[in-house]
Amino acid sequence: MQIKENYSKGVEDMFDMPKYVEPDFHGSKFMNSPNVQVGEVVIKGVAPDNYHATSIYPEYFKIDGQWLLAEQSRMDSVPVLENGKIIIKEFRRLEIGDEVILGRRDDGSGGIYLHENSFIEPNTEIDAFAFRSGRSRETPFSKDYEKLCDLLKHEKNHGKVVWVLGPAVVFDYRSRNAMASLVDKGHVDALFGGNAIATHDLESAFFGTALGQDIQNQDLKPNGHYHHLDAINMVSKSGSIEKAIRDYKIQDGIFYSCVKNNVPFVLGGSIRDDGPLPDVCRDVYEAQDEMRNEIKDATTIICLATQLHSIAAGNLTPSYTVVNGEIRPIFIYAIDVSEFALNKLRDRGTLEVTTIVSNIQDFLYKLNGLLENE
Repeated sequence: MQIKENYSKGVEDMFDMPKYVEPDFHGSKFMNSPNVQVGEVVIKGVAPDNYHATSIYPEYFKIDGQWLLAEQSRMDSVPVLENGKIIIKEFRRLEIGDEVILGRRDDGSGGIYLHENSFIEPNTEIDAFAFRSGRSRETPFSKDYEKLCDLLKHEKNHGKVVWVLGPAVVFDYRSRNAMASLVDKGHVDALFGGNAIATHDLESAFFGTALGQDIQNQDLKPNGHYHHLDAINMVSKSGSIEKAIRDYKIQDGIFYSCVKNNVPFVLGGSIRDDGPLPDVCRDVYEAQDEMRNEIKDATTIICLATQLHSIAAGNLTPSYTVVNGEIRPIFIYAIDVSEFALNKLRDRGTLEVTTIVSNIQDFLYKLNGLLENE
């Protein structure tokens, strides 16, 4: 991924990037380790026995005496040796003849090394025993807001930020406006969600409601339960969200800002969708592929009030990426009023996530306000 060129000289970059520490492969364990073993795929989509499965962390593989990093990874996939490089593939992408790396030991002794705790945070010293080390509704998150603001200012010039949105974002006009403002300010490089976030954002543009409830005063409108269906029908008549925004002269909202600023969005469908909108991916693997295509060069992921899509995005996201030859962390944030939803994301393997327990409307209103003076 190339560094962005739209550097804003007036914005001071206060973010301290954690430093990557490479393994010392000159140690005897690594020097004496054998090359990895490989097994050939004989059935399409089926890995050979004793395949190695990847995690979120950097992993190195010894090939012809050299330790090679898998530069683009994701959890629960398999490393394949192709033309002297390590390519990470989902099981469904395995082709007959692929050479899959074998082995379950990842301590370096068998040609595979998982490099956990590879990033050093600046100025961090933690006691072995300390109170309040967890994150819950009792946690003060002010420092997290400040760090996230600094990160977003940094990423605006040097990274790619992907937002994963649940429909609660548009249920209040302040949070909807705040999210649209973040798009307009250049803090959103791609957007993920489902049918609901787009449907209710467009419903708000057409009728001023979300699921029939006024987004300004929360009054329930007569026949308001038709509004989201009418919105889907109107967009379907145009053929796409972009065409509907033009046809109906929509001038506000998150997807209006995405279209205006050429921000790509991926909408993954679910089994309970109404409609859905014409832009929604009906095939879950097509949606996964499109999400992966955006995440492969992402540097920050921010997930707001959507358990399903947050876990999906988290499962696609490793803890690191390579930018211009340098290894750096991928930051992932998850914000939800439910501690259960946040803990479930960690339980599904996204161990490096920073969680903030907050009503999503309050979070967006506060974050956008902190970024007002950039």
